[in-house]
Amino acid sequence: MNITLAQLNYHIGNFEQNTKSIIEQISAAKAEGSDLVVFAELAVCGYPPRDFLEFEEFISLCEAAATQIAAECMGIACIIGLPVKNVQPAGKDLYNAAYFIEDGKVKAIVKKALLPNYDVFDEYRYFEPATEFDCIEYKGYRIALTICEDLWNINNNPLYISNPMDELILQQPDLMINIAASPFSYLHDEERRQVLSDNAARYKLPLLYVNQVGAQTELIFDGGSMAYDSQGQLLDEMPYFETASRTYRFDGKGFPDLKPVAHQPVSDIAQIHDALVIGIQDYFRKSGFSKAVLGLSGGIDSAIVCALACRALGPENVMAVLMPSKYSTDHSIKDALDLVENFGCMHQIIPIKEAADAFDLMLAPAFQGLPFNLTEENIQARTRGVVVMAMSNKFGYILLNTSNKSECAVGYGTLYGDMCGAIGVIGDVYKTQIFELARYINKDREFIPENTIVKPPSAELRPDQKDSDSLPDYDTLDAILYQFIELRKTSAAIIEQGYDAELVRKVIKMVNGAEFKRYQTPPILRVSPKAFGQGRRMPLVGKYLP
Repeated sequence: MNITLAQLNYHIGNFEQNTKSIIEQISAAKAEGSDLVVFAELAVCGYPPRDFLEFEEFISLCEAAATQIAAECMGIACIIGLPVKNVQPAGKDLYNAAYFIEDGKVKAIVKKALLPNYDVFDEYRYFEPATEFDCIEYKGYRIALTICEDLWNINNNPLYISNPMDELILQQPDLMINIAASPFSYLHDEERRQVLSDNAARYKLPLLYVNQVGAQTELIFDGGSMAYDSQGQLLDEMPYFETASRTYRFDGKGFPDLKPVAHQPVSDIAQIHDALVIGIQDYFRKSGFSKAVLGLSGGIDSAIVCALACRALGPENVMAVLMPSKYSTDHSIKDALDLVENFGCMHQIIPIKEAADAFDLMLAPAFQGLPFNLTEENIQARTRGVVVMAMSNKFGYILLNTSNKSECAVGYGTLYGDMCGAIGVIGDVYKTQIFELARYINKDREFIPENTIVKPPSAELRPDQKDSDSLPDYDTLDAILYQFIELRKTSAAIIEQGYDAELVRKVIKMVNGAEFKRYQTPPILRVSPKAFGQGRRMPLVGKYLP
């Protein structure tokens, strides 16, 4: 039996395009002699559909698309993921399910049992968990079909009290297939490979795994569909961050044409780079926009975002706006212009001195002679926000936010100023990673000017300002932030590791105090195990200080 894994990029609620892509893949697989083609979790509607699932019409459109797909399955079978109705009055109204379609008909429906309800996942909000499990009979073989999380309850600290495969293995299946929508983080691919390997070895069955690829707003899916033998050895690994399909010959015991292969590791920074590029591409493509605007300061953060946008959208679709103030240095302007020249993107120079001075003059009577402070710094940042938003409105550009994770964490940014935008490109990338990312972008030639990378970071909102005036050095800051945000360590636990007690408490207080800012910032492309946004939910006025 020949089985094709289809690793596609779906668009939530775009039934016409999703159906077209699925049918095209079925036709191609049939033409090359495949017997079965397998698509990802909720492939018909796209993942995660969230509250679209609460519209009855949305579910009807899923069913209509599945009927259209089924009509194409003559002489070939397919597995597609979609939500299906729960006909029982008790429980949630829907199941996260998969259709097994053969000869134009739905021959089996498999329902997901383990519904993740942590971090970015909230499936139990919508779906009822399955309680009955049956293998699929096809071409003389028994297939144990599971959906994503159904294979993840295999570690030493299980999240669920049951395992679907413990039930399915009693029916003596020949093969496991898992369809998934497994989001990317730069650590997740290692964990995913281990989970799949452990399942294959535990149940002594060969395993095929298919994941989707592409971005759905902040969530990025990296593909990397795989085949394993019954000892848990990796046999094949499909590309990451690319659509792809691959056909495997199954003989009842395994995949005789394949031999064990070693995973080819890719650095965290390379993965982050590729994820951010596809994140930008899909945000624009799926939103129906093509051109981006950003403020380009001459600093490393905006340089990184400009570089990524040029690679994602093409430099001809990127407008970099230089907005020097009276505190901007000549070298910052030169660095920004050098970057523009290196990439060939569009640019405008719009000084903000007159506008900022006008605000100062207008507010002088109300400020009653009080000295210059953070207020005037923020006026400059908000003036820049007005400029780039005006460019967005006038020309239909989408504004890219350039705040990094370190700044987002401690609130080192101006709400409605440099924190505005439609999508946060690097808001899940720590400052120390930003420097690594710059070196990676420059690995073949100097795109980002060397001076941009080596000069001390500065917001340039007052004379001789440096980030170090307000923040600890980024190596220390990011280490504390990682312990607190990603690892959820308390201040006491972090201090025990040797960090200065006063500094740790100050940093954590800054993180908690900036929650209201993050609540109002754009969605952030998720590349880490714990990103700001829907996967990290904190009270705005909570008193508890970990």
